[in-house]
Amino acid sequence: MDCSLIGAPVDEGQRRAGCVMGPAAYRVAGLGAAMAELGHGVEDLGDLRPDAVEGVSCPNPAVHDLATVVGWTRALRRQVAEVLDRGRMPVVLGGDHSLALGSVAGAAEHAARAGRPLFLLWLDAHSDFHTPLTTTSGNLHGTPVAWIAGREGFDAFGPFPGVIPPERICLYGIRSVDPAEHAALLTHDIAINDMRVLDERGIVAPLREFLDSVRAAGGMLHVSLDVDFLDPSIAPAVGTTVPGGTTFREAHLVCELLHESRLVTSLDLVELNPFLDKRGMTAKLMVELVGSLMGRKVFDRPTR
Repeated sequence: MDCSLIGAPVDEGQRRAGCVMGPAAYRVAGLGAAMAELGHGVEDLGDLRPDAVEGVSCPNPAVHDLATVVGWTRALRRQVAEVLDRGRMPVVLGGDHSLALGSVAGAAEHAARAGRPLFLLWLDAHSDFHTPLTTTSGNLHGTPVAWIAGREGFDAFGPFPGVIPPERICLYGIRSVDPAEHAALLTHDIAINDMRVLDERGIVAPLREFLDSVRAAGGMLHVSLDVDFLDPSIAPAVGTTVPGGTTFREAHLVCELLHESRLVTSLDLVELNPFLDKRGMTAKLMVELVGSLMGRKVFDRPTR
């Protein structure tokens, strides 16, 4: 697999500074080298800059940094689509989760040209199903899934390029949903595999069911991996910690299953805040998880 690393030092989708350092932390933790050691071709395209945007507004006064987030969305959409058009797999190094507004849009644009359906696997503690009109925090990192699923309120962003039907979206590992998001989710047929579901059914069955649907449709799969998908005891470097996340073994199993499926065509790594890390432990763990997603087996792990 030929992969392209895209740095997206996005910090404007939330209010806790530090995600801007995420792409550098992944590089220092050896992400590119880890992928190359597994036999993949790796190119690093460096860090993007947001497009200059003027004249956008939102009637919700809580929303902040709207123009900058729209600028990031446009730049990432263009870059991700270009990488996919070249037959490579984009790996977006974030940056907060608002970057998925652009990365998934780019994947959807490419999928439409390729005539293939795009599926979305959202590995996150949060559903991110607010719109700019419903968010009370004003943090746009909590809105990508809503735009991707076609909810209204995204006038500043324009229409999503090929809305992903709810049945092609899987929220996996969520455990923190606001009341407004919950009410909206009840009107959409999105697969919601929260931690209660995973505790009852196990990690494997719900994921395999979703992957089977991707395979049956001949689809492309975008995976968006948020640091807070992991339990904060093993991944503290995130500004939105929620107890009860996936364990080290569970997270690796998810990534190994994704590798074995051979379905992943684009990937986000988001919400890493190195300022909150402990000696780089979260960045290193995320690199290890990418290793599992790219083909490293559990018995390949070195003793430490």
